[in-house]
Amino acid sequence: MFIYLSKKIAIPNNTRLRCVSWNKDQGYIACGGEDGLLKVLKLDIAAGKDGKVKGLAAPSNLSMNQTLEGHSGAVQVLTWNDSFQKLTTSDQYGLIIVWMLYKGSWYEEMINNRNKSVVRSMKWNAEGQKICIVYEDGAVIVGSVDGNRIWGKELKGLQLSTVEWSPDGKILLFGMTNGDVQIYDNTGNLISKLQIYCLTNVTGAVHISGIEWYNGDYGYVEPNCPSLAICFDNGRMQIMRTENDENPILVDTCMQVMNIGWNHNGGVIAVSGSQKASSQDKDVNIVQFYTPFGEHLRTLKVPGKQIFSCSWEGGSLRIALAVDSFIYFANIRPDYKWGYCSNTVVYAFTKPERTEHCVIFWDIKNGERYIKYVKNLLSITAHGDYCCLATRTDDTSGQFVLVLCNSIGTPLDSKYIDIDPMYVSMTKTHIIAASKEAFYTWQFTNLHKSEFSSKRKAAMEKLYHIDDVPSGAGGDTIDFNKAFAPTDDPICCLCISDKTLVIGRESGTLNRYAMPNVALSQKYVLNCRPHQMSLNCSSARLAIIDISGILTFFDLDTHITDPNGQEIIGEHLKFERKDVWDMKWAEDNSELFAMMEKTRMYIFRNLDPEEPILSSGYICQFNDLQIKSVLLDEIMKDPDNPSKDNILDMEIKSLRDSRDLLEKVGIEDAQQFIEDNPHPRLWRLLAETALEQVNLKVADHAFVRCKDYQGIEFVKRLGNLQNETMKQAEVAAYFRRFEEAERLYMEMDRRDLAVTLRKKLGDWFRVVQLLKTGAGGGDDLQLEEAWNAIGDYYADRQKWKEAVTYYVQGRNQERLAECYYALEDYNGLEKMSEMLLENHKLLPDIGAMFVTVGMCEQAVQAYTKCNQVKQAIDCCVQLNQWNEAIDLAKTHNIKEIDSLLAKYAQHLLEKDKILNAIELYRKASHYLEAAKLLHQLARKESKRKTKPLRVKKMYVLSALLIQKYHDHMKNTSKAKSKGKTKEAQSALVGLLEEDSASISDTKLSDSAWRAAEAYHFFLLAQRQLYDGYVDAAMNTALQLREYDDILDPADLYALIALCCCANRAFGTCSKAFIKLESLDDVNPEIKQQYQELALEIFTNDLMGLYLK
Repeated sequence: MFIYLSKKIAIPNNTRLRCVSWNKDQGYIACGGEDGLLKVLKLDIAAGKDGKVKGLAAPSNLSMNQTLEGHSGAVQVLTWNDSFQKLTTSDQYGLIIVWMLYKGSWYEEMINNRNKSVVRSMKWNAEGQKICIVYEDGAVIVGSVDGNRIWGKELKGLQLSTVEWSPDGKILLFGMTNGDVQIYDNTGNLISKLQIYCLTNVTGAVHISGIEWYNGDYGYVEPNCPSLAICFDNGRMQIMRTENDENPILVDTCMQVMNIGWNHNGGVIAVSGSQKASSQDKDVNIVQFYTPFGEHLRTLKVPGKQIFSCSWEGGSLRIALAVDSFIYFANIRPDYKWGYCSNTVVYAFTKPERTEHCVIFWDIKNGERYIKYVKNLLSITAHGDYCCLATRTDDTSGQFVLVLCNSIGTPLDSKYIDIDPMYVSMTKTHIIAASKEAFYTWQFTNLHKSEFSSKRKAAMEKLYHIDDVPSGAGGDTIDFNKAFAPTDDPICCLCISDKTLVIGRESGTLNRYAMPNVALSQKYVLNCRPHQMSLNCSSARLAIIDISGILTFFDLDTHITDPNGQEIIGEHLKFERKDVWDMKWAEDNSELFAMMEKTRMYIFRNLDPEEPILSSGYICQFNDLQIKSVLLDEIMKDPDNPSKDNILDMEIKSLRDSRDLLEKVGIEDAQQFIEDNPHPRLWRLLAETALEQVNLKVADHAFVRCKDYQGIEFVKRLGNLQNETMKQAEVAAYFRRFEEAERLYMEMDRRDLAVTLRKKLGDWFRVVQLLKTGAGGGDDLQLEEAWNAIGDYYADRQKWKEAVTYYVQGRNQERLAECYYALEDYNGLEKMSEMLLENHKLLPDIGAMFVTVGMCEQAVQAYTKCNQVKQAIDCCVQLNQWNEAIDLAKTHNIKEIDSLLAKYAQHLLEKDKILNAIELYRKASHYLEAAKLLHQLARKESKRKTKPLRVKKMYVLSALLIQKYHDHMKNTSKAKSKGKTKEAQSALVGLLEEDSASISDTKLSDSAWRAAEAYHFFLLAQRQLYDGYVDAAMNTALQLREYDDILDPADLYALIALCCCANRAFGTCSKAFIKLESLDDVNPEIKQQYQELALEIFTNDLMGLYLK
């Protein structure tokens, strides 16, 4: 990040300030000071002449400057309630006032004075529902937003200095004047004392300068990020993950601290105070900026005698500083994770609900966005067509990953490395990643070739320690162990071009390596510590921004003589610009350079600056005398919905001057100016202007100078045209002014050229209009082409109904069939197939469409119409229409159908789908096979003792199928003998064919009916028995003795015995029991039961006779 002072507001009467606070949501700035001073200010962007200037570059004015009356003593504490738009203030006498906004002004809402002690700190919780007020004498009051006291407590023997809420509002931290910090719950109960680690080995009295706990509203820079900062006046600070963190980040700022504050997303903490100047006796006001992990980012020196307070703006792009009787404002340029490649801006941000970084690949040409979520993202680097995402692995291996992506976020390749990629740069073929001690190079040119070897290729990857002296010979294996060797001069930045790699070190030494072999070729020494570097397109000059934001240049190949008379290579040019935070060399000119200085963009040509341009954008690209920059500050306000208004295209002065000369002076003077300042972009501008004026000679010369072959050919074609109007029309079309070109063609009565133009543009609706308005209503072939093209337009957008209308007019039967199918208009598809001629090439496709929706009859018609009987039969088989398949096979004498049927039936039988196989045979008119299967199934069911009625039906159906088989044979014989007069002859043929059937088939028929009879009598006997017709039941049951080969003898004779017993025919009943007892397959226990039952029946019968 970079920071610089931008604005100063003086407080009237030189009243000294004590505190300042910036409302994060509405942008109000409250400042309090001596003599009861309390002001509310607001900085708004002024409506300037250039509406395109946005962000920090836009001029700002005070839209509110209200003095609030009510305090008599010095205002020492003030805090905002952002949720409810309230301001709470307190002065040196303990008076507390709550202010509210009403109709654009601030008014006193509530007042409170305890009259015992002075308020030392006040804090609202994250939701803005509760405020905690601490007094110096140990009193604590927690109140609600509507002014009611929730609870109060006197902490006996303690002197309080500060308070802070936890993000969830469940914990309160109280800071004491002696430097202790105690943890209480939100009802005032002591939990524990917070352990202070940063004061180890510190002697003397210390006071707490601030306790700040980031609430996580905008997410965290990474998971488990430290967010609780406790800082003391002696400069010691500890940053903790939780209140019980036993391993906090410890920082010694080496300054006298007055105040601290987190930025809006918890990524930077500002520490304000003073420091002893090394060369002066007085203190210097400074603000130091740190990451949550204690890494120092920047130091800002602030003029004045004493700094009291600092406060961040809501978006963290500015910070307000209360110094003496002034409010200083400093602009902040964050180090966003972003890059630019192939017309795509790649940027990352965090969301509160996710732990990963959201990375958006935004195509600025068509506005498309591709979103990726990346864990542990460290940096984004981009160049050419690719970008590199540097991440840290999730596991405990401590490795890092370099992921190479294209412009839509698709990962193309990745490498795991063991060094921390703190500095990453890339070209179109190489990625360089460096830690403090070593650097790693990866050549990714062969993206499409897979590496089958698990070993790292020395030619593709190299690793060197910064103290190594590589010769570029190659062949070294990658050993990350040497990368951890310490160095006395760590790496602090790097840059790379196609020819050269330059690595900057903290001492100011530059190591220059020749690429791609990575051979150390030169070392240079600077008189500053570089922070950011960039090589021009010829790799001869290096731009350097040091840690103070000073820009200088260094010529790498210049030979100079030092004061000792020795010749040295490399010259640090006497050129210097301050407060520079971004820079970019032109890609096509080694002398052109753009840089951002505060809120202005400067463009240099050979170190001579042009007039500055107001901008706060980050530079994406500099070529063709145009600079493209992106307003990342504006994008980050709503990162999910970037706007093209935040992309700025700016022209350098020579391009603007050339355009002015062409517009206001003339083409000859402009040509001379461009001759003196040649550039392909200027020649192209001249060529375009000459074309507009149909000055073909100048246009041809300009196209030659900018090496535009297509332009040269276009000018040559224009020279062959004799009509001036036609030339103007061609020029208008060249500049994409198609309406004007068409108008000129029509004025020449060249409707054909207008039609050709619209065809090239794909504007077929206009083609139809032009053809219809012409003489004779237009060419039929061209109209059909246009109708079909319009149909394609609607079909591509799946508007099938509209497409059908135009395909009908264009007589495009193939696409019409596709539309009918998409619309599920099968009637229309059927009518279309009927209208097509026989053997039409579209019929098989239509048949296939019918098959997919199960319309067998229509599919068969389509296939047979184009003589594809085999496909028709396959269709019937697929849709299980076997009878139709058999008819087709017999009609067209195709024999393969029987084998296919047999295979399918066997497949069903193997899966035990007997009923499916029976239905298959029945539909295919193979009644005999169906009858056999059904007969087998009935016998199986009979053995399983299933319902007798079901078995009877199976036998009856089997017999009926056999009967149907005989009828089918007779009908087939009649069909074969059609035309013969004698019926006897056809009957004889049928009988002969029937005789060809085997004797077993005849037996099958007889056994089926006989089995059906058996089960019929079996069921009838039981029904008669239950209905009380015992005599009839006995007679029916006696008939079953003829079917003991079908029915189970045990069931059969048991039924006879039962019926006879019921009919009191004990003689016949006795015979039945004898039969039961003589059965071989009956269990002896069952036989014993039969005997006992018979004995009981006959004993009872004898007793009855005896009693009579």
